[in-house]
Amino acid sequence: MPKRIQPLSELQVKNAKPKEKDYKLADGGGLYLLVTPTGGKLWRCDYRYNDKRRTLAFGSYPSITLAEARQRREDARKLLANGVDPGEIKKAQKAVQVEAAANTFEAIARDWHANSKPDWSDNHAERLLKRLEQDVFPFIGNKPIADIKTPEIVEILKRVATRTLETSHRIKTAFYHIFHYAKLHGKIENNPAADLRKILPTVKYTHMAAPTDPKEVTPLLRAIDGFEGSFIVKCALQLAPLVFVRPGELRKAEWSEFDLDAATWNIPAEKMKMRQPHLVPLSRQVVAILKELHLLTGHGRYLFPCHRSPLRCMSENTVNASLRRMGFDKTEITGHGFRAMARTMLHEILQFTPDAIEAQLAHAVPDRLGRAYNRTSHLAERKKMMQQWADYLDGLKAGAKVIQLSDRASR
Repeated sequence: MPKRIQPLSELQVKNAKPKEKDYKLADGGGLYLLVTPTGGKLWRCDYRYNDKRRTLAFGSYPSITLAEARQRREDARKLLANGVDPGEIKKAQKAVQVEAAANTFEAIARDWHANSKPDWSDNHAERLLKRLEQDVFPFIGNKPIADIKTPEIVEILKRVATRTLETSHRIKTAFYHIFHYAKLHGKIENNPAADLRKILPTVKYTHMAAPTDPKEVTPLLRAIDGFEGSFIVKCALQLAPLVFVRPGELRKAEWSEFDLDAATWNIPAEKMKMRQPHLVPLSRQVVAILKELHLLTGHGRYLFPCHRSPLRCMSENTVNASLRRMGFDKTEITGHGFRAMARTMLHEILQFTPDAIEAQLAHAVPDRLGRAYNRTSHLAERKKMMQQWADYLDGLKAGAKVIQLSDRASR
């Protein structure tokens, strides 16, 4: 006759102490508490199916109480009484949970993001993921993507639009691509974000703030030369109008990309918005600034390291914050605005061709034969242009007589 097992009490379970080896506290009916040397208290239940001994894991105490463990034991015994292996049922349930977790909106959105990331700039990928984490995942991230309906998407977009309409439009675009990705992979049959064209008001875009009148550019250049903050930041401010690359390309510049003897800066494709390598001819003035800067940061990776951690580059807000510190409002100039300034003045005042200017701006504009620009397109003219542009800006700072936009327009 089998020995009768005295059921456990809550106090016994609570007071069970770890020993040098695992040990069991039996409750009867195959249920026991496994106490580990590290203090773990794990509910286990032994049973037999097809004459084989098997074990179920019910979780750990105190997350699973004694009463809950006993209820799970009784549920397993009912399955056995009906000829069903409770272990197989548990495996099937776990498989369903794993599949459900893999098919949530957040899981598929992150998969889409990782799959698309090689085609994006690092800045775009980072900003987009932050938007999803802030404005989307908290609301529908845990829902199965197949259960999400158009009204839920509209509610999120309108909520974001109350804060910033432009971001809401960007999230709307992301929604379309995420659901399209899910559809292509058989997760959903229809895209609930396929027709949201009239849900949001149209964004009225304005050009990046930038002075294009020499009379306005001159005090800006002089203020930059008189900047009293960090020397590293001052160099970034001085280079911004001279090379007029995108702000992210400037702050992430690495010394390995520069050949000061050849006066060239080769920006790799992965740092460029259009994912094409870009060549920046360097004027004498730029080379002089870089040689001074190299004495300070040339031992590291970045031209403009973060002041808190040299392993990272300068913050994306540093240049704009420094311009505000000098008294220039965001309606007057931004870090991106130096590109618009150069584009207008190079054409209208220095009269360089749009082809050379667009190539230097690394815009994805085909040439007259329909071929996309490559890194050396119009290189001879661009070298001349970059030097003449630097000389022109020096002339403005020195107070030389300059051609005004209105002068050329009147001729």
